[in-house]
Amino acid sequence: MVRRILLAAACIVPALAGAQSLYPGQFEDKRVVKDAVETEIRCFDLSDVRLLPGRFHDNMLRDSAWLASIGTDRLLHSFRTTAGVFSGKEGGYMTVKKLGGWESLDCDLRGHTTGHVMSALALMYASAGDEIFKMKGDSLVAGLAEVQKAHGNGYLSAFPEGLIDRNIQGKSVWAPWYTLHKILSGLIDQYLYADNAEALDVASAMGDWAYSKLSPLDEETRQRMIRNEFGGINESFYNLYSLTGKDKYLWLAHFFYHDDVIDPLKKGDADMGTKHTNTFIPKVLAEARNYELTGSDTCRTLSEFFWNTVTDRHVFAPGCCSDKEHFFDPDRMSEHLSGYTGESCCTYNMLKLSRHLFCWTGSADVADYYERALYNHILGQQDPETGMLCYFLPLEDGAYKVYSTPENSFWCCVGSGFESNAKYGESIYFHDDDNVYVNLFIPSVLEWEEKGLDLVQKTDFPEDDTVDITVMESDGSETGIFLRYPSWSGKPEIAVNGRKVKVAQDCGSYIRIVRKWRPGDRITARFPMSLRLESAADNPSKAAVLYGPIVLAGQCGTDGMTAPAPFSDPSKYNDYYTYDYHVPADLNPVLVLPDGNVGKSLKKESELVFETVDGRLLKPLYDTHHQRYVVYWDIE
Repeated sequence: MVRRILLAAACIVPALAGAQSLYPGQFEDKRVVKDAVETEIRCFDLSDVRLLPGRFHDNMLRDSAWLASIGTDRLLHSFRTTAGVFSGKEGGYMTVKKLGGWESLDCDLRGHTTGHVMSALALMYASAGDEIFKMKGDSLVAGLAEVQKAHGNGYLSAFPEGLIDRNIQGKSVWAPWYTLHKILSGLIDQYLYADNAEALDVASAMGDWAYSKLSPLDEETRQRMIRNEFGGINESFYNLYSLTGKDKYLWLAHFFYHDDVIDPLKKGDADMGTKHTNTFIPKVLAEARNYELTGSDTCRTLSEFFWNTVTDRHVFAPGCCSDKEHFFDPDRMSEHLSGYTGESCCTYNMLKLSRHLFCWTGSADVADYYERALYNHILGQQDPETGMLCYFLPLEDGAYKVYSTPENSFWCCVGSGFESNAKYGESIYFHDDDNVYVNLFIPSVLEWEEKGLDLVQKTDFPEDDTVDITVMESDGSETGIFLRYPSWSGKPEIAVNGRKVKVAQDCGSYIRIVRKWRPGDRITARFPMSLRLESAADNPSKAAVLYGPIVLAGQCGTDGMTAPAPFSDPSKYNDYYTYDYHVPADLNPVLVLPDGNVGKSLKKESELVFETVDGRLLKPLYDTHHQRYVVYWDIE
């Protein structure tokens, strides 16, 4: 097929990738329990889309290199140590070089990275089709199956079962069910994306153990236990139920329903207080999955209410939310522009929720948010020099991005970052029965086998505002190609085979081009971008500068920056809250707009680079690295 020819030309090399939920339209052949809700809009399988060279593809390749460098024996070491299973060769387990940070043997969360990596390997196998990903994933699953067998009761983790007992008893412990969620999700992804049947067996055994462990507990104990962070373990149990039809897994999903968090959403209560943001979002994700499986309108309504509340009131200009991992009063947003804003996991989970909502609604507003958060946060989370990842996206004036290290971090945001930087192909395109939706302007190839339609999208967006889509194969049936008309765009210019197409739609919708396509047909679309200010909700004089969907960051030099990278000391792997950016006292966060018009006051130096009246440069936040910056300016 044309896709494989283009891939060869694009020089796609071995790479690895990330962990998902089940979404409408995916893996229907593997679901024992079908979704009760049949959405009009559905996801393509990841194997239907290939990235072409570009900024996103570069991130994916850097991500793959890091993932490939982590030995399977190292990822399994703490599991084997806990289970008493012989580890290593020619001298025992001491020959294995141990991982540090959150994977060190003294950390309660050890093992979560192995779950993320299993998902990464499975998704990249689906995305690139290279056997290297399947082989490594198979090795991890086989190693975990051996560990599970040694435990003898279905339990599987890198820490002893005693941590689960402490959680049940209400004693101090970090987040054991959070870690089990990552492992269970990784196993499910290995089954779904890499056709590993053993992975589903291991996941099912984990579910059986959990049911035996939790089903005898009374309601008081349950309420006490779920006060502790448990990630999206209920979402994984919903998925396990869908794949097996076993009611005990549905019971487990309901067991982790968190009344104190979800009940207020049912009542339309928009006050998030100061709750832990990344503990909150996965609980809503589980309710979104509950809606799809059961048809509960209540679950859909609360999920949409939460998404609208967060995106309307709680997100910063780059699409991220939270300060020091928590919600805050959105009417005091400008007081929370700190060095610890924008936990990357929160954005990762908001994008997952957005993907569900788009399938339900087909809303261009949802796609607009997805684009904003993807470009301005996720794309810029990775250091292009090293492939390392940020925990936070700091928005304090003069702060800078702080990256992980290859072996002594493994924070939660490293795990989700492994995934985020490797699954860019999942939300570029969607479809209904007769139409394909082009949501993101990312160089890529789509093969829609059911419709006999292959598309190639070529673009340098956002450096260039033009998108070119060519039909490579078509069965000649009438099909719609729906182009997102972004809310940030000026009047677009659309042509098919060189002939101008009248655009009757408004921005924030879809431009619908319906015809019987033939190979060689070509759509050219131009979406004009312009400069604008976006103020903090509580302070119109504190504002970010955007060009189209892209947040621009003022470049503020490197004076006083810590070098080399922090966290190289294993004992400091939790030091991200006390990290001092040593912002120079003379740093100037003032943006002078002589005539009050940002479009006229900034001079365009090159694509996506602008100069202020006093000679300072602004460029995309996603390409601002190893540099102090300002995102929210004091406007004068």
